Amino acid sequence: MGTCMTKADIVDEIAKATGLTKIETKAVVDGVFSSIISAVSSGKRIELRGFGVFKHKGRKPRMARNPKTGELVPLEKRFVPVFKPSPEFLQKVNESLKVQLDVNNE
Repeated sequence: MGTCMTKADIVDEIAKATGLTKIETKAVVDGVFSSIISAVSSGKRIELRGFGVFKHKGRKPRMARNPKTGELVPLEKRFVPVFKPSPEFLQKVNESLKVQLDVNNE
């Protein structure tokens, strides 16, 4: 597996680990993603202990520049989805990547 993991890769891993079919697993994964999108879109915060928090964050209106023409363009207030990993998630990522770096540097 490369450095990029797709939804299909996630479905494959979960199907192997649980014994569910790929079709059943894909339905569950799609349902989880859909629930997260729906909740964050309606202004809710999703907290998954040991994993992280999904929420939305407001961006103030501002003036931006069209890079092609140089023209100033007004941007309205908008909201963006945000994910903040839990301390456990961050610790696991840092430990795993440090080990990989150490192995690659030897």
